[in-house]
Amino acid sequence: MINAIAARARVRDDIVRLVHRGLPVPEFSRAVGHALTRAVPAEGTCLMTVDPATMLPTAEFVENGMPAPELLRLVDIEVREPDFNKWVQLAHADHPAASLSDITTGDLDRSLRQREIRRPGGFADELRVVLGGRTGTWGQLTVFRETNRPYFSAAEVQFASSIAGLIADGLRRGLLLGAAQTGDDDVGLLVLDADDSVSMSNRAADRWLDELGTGERVASALPLVIPAVARHARALCLPATSAAAAPTDARPARARARTQTGQWLIVRGSLLGDSPESPVAVMLEAARPAEMAPLIIDAYGFTDSERRVTELVAQGLSTKQIAGRLLVSSYTVQDHLKSIFTKSGTGSRGDLIARLFFDHYATPLTSRAAAPP
Repeated sequence: MINAIAARARVRDDIVRLVHRGLPVPEFSRAVGHALTRAVPAEGTCLMTVDPATMLPTAEFVENGMPAPELLRLVDIEVREPDFNKWVQLAHADHPAASLSDITTGDLDRSLRQREIRRPGGFADELRVVLGGRTGTWGQLTVFRETNRPYFSAAEVQFASSIAGLIADGLRRGLLLGAAQTGDDDVGLLVLDADDSVSMSNRAADRWLDELGTGERVASALPLVIPAVARHARALCLPATSAAAAPTDARPARARARTQTGQWLIVRGSLLGDSPESPVAVMLEAARPAEMAPLIIDAYGFTDSERRVTELVAQGLSTKQIAGRLLVSSYTVQDHLKSIFTKSGTGSRGDLIARLFFDHYATPLTSRAAAPP
């Protein structure tokens, strides 16, 4: 027991150091997986980045995981069919981590994904960890064990839950704080058939697909975000009485994804018909300042007051003017500015605006208009 506690403490310290190194997402994901399995032994890990607005996966980094077709079926189950420990459920649960063995009371085959995909692939218990916090959900980490291995213990689940926020912080730093860029104005268009094969694409779409890449996924033809958005678009048309009920929250078929060169894209899916078997049009376009600024702000974890102060700084107001607008003292505004500079890694108002705004556009950080003085 003492050795296990010491091992977990060392792993926590290692992950803290990884978070503060500001690693690119692929490197960070691999390093976190290797560190975590020293305290929570497992045969494989899968860390997926997700769009915080929709929780649709945008990329994955797998160690000893499943090939692309099985992974896409898992996405299908997540958005269309009932199962245990679904990511949306975990994101709103009291704790960010849970094991399949616990929720099924040891009968893993009660889970659809276990029966259909995981057990045939030689896997048994899985530990799911939502990587998020008050700024949204940034990723999903799955740790899995093979058949005939012990189930995850309550202590292991608790430890994973305790470091979920740390991992989320490192992930969002890698995604958003590494000088994210916007791309050009070309809109790509893909048309996907029911089996996710591409029946039509324009030149811009081909270029964006090259930019996104497929990573290390085995037998993958498209970046994960493309079929994920397409399948969600199909799921939205399902009647509520069908066996595969449509998502209850009706999240839009839309995701933000970062290319290999640091550019951000908005990926949108629209069903070209009335049935889930209809083709899906997937549009890819460069994220514009209005779409990226709120996401960048969320990455820094600003409070509502800090958001408002930042908006007014962007409008060129002085400390005294901001205090009058918000009906607070100048000292309070200065305290907010100190916190804003610390969180964003900037040292002045000019640095802050340069960090938050793209191409010198002064875009509001929230959709709410500033209150009158």
